[in-house]
Parts: sequence; structure tokens; C-alpha cells
Amino acid sequence: MNLINKVLNFFSLKHEENNMTATTAKNYTDAQTAELIAEYTTKDTNNKTFNETFAEKFGKTTRSIVAKLSKEGVYKVEQRTTKTGEKVITKAELVTQINAKIGVEVDSLVKATKADLQALVNNLG
Repeated sequence: MNLINKVLNFFSLKHEENNMTATTAKNYTDAQTAELIAEYTTKDTNNKTFNETFAEKFGKTTRSIVAKLSKEGVYKVEQRTTKTGEKVITKAELVTQINAKIGVEVDSLVKATKADLQALVNNLG
């Protein structure tokens, strides 16, 4: 066998080995996926608690749980709330309220502090 044939044979064997190992192992079994989806759709806790519980149960990270639920199309981001449980209002939303009340577009108000914007909304009625 000449040198060129040896080189070609070597690379064709390497190529076959790479193709054989191209299949990846599943990160979640079908049973784990089914359990995760079933429990998530009927959960009575917040996302953080749910994710931590199943991450510990399956030996995964919480990000992995979120990614799997997202991939399956069932994950829903929870509404952000303040410490008192109220919806978080952005500065842009406050500026929109102010613009609506005064009837003038003043987009540069977004540069004001949130406390000042809230005070304006409260005083404009």
C-alpha cells in the first residue's frame, strides 16, 4: 500500500468515527419531560420555587429546567412585582401617562428619575 492510500484510508476511518459519535445523548428522558410539563402546567408555586425543586430532583440547574420548559413551549415568564406585590411600572410607561395627561409628547422625560416621574403623574391627576 503506498503512502497516498494510507493517508486516504486514515482520514476515511476518522470520518467514519466522527459520524458514529455525532448522535448526542438526551439530557432529559421522555418520562422526565412528561413529568416536568405535567407538574408545570398544574403548579401552585412561583416559577423560582418550581425550578429549584425540579432542578434538585433531576440533578440539573435551574437554567436547564427553564430551557427545557421553554423548548417544550410551556414556560411563561411571571410578571415582575414590587415588594408590596404591585406590578413594576417602567419609566417609559410613566412618561406615556404624563404625555397623555398633558397632551404633548415629551420623550426626554425618560431621563428624569423614576421618583420624579411618579410625582408628576400623581400631581397631574
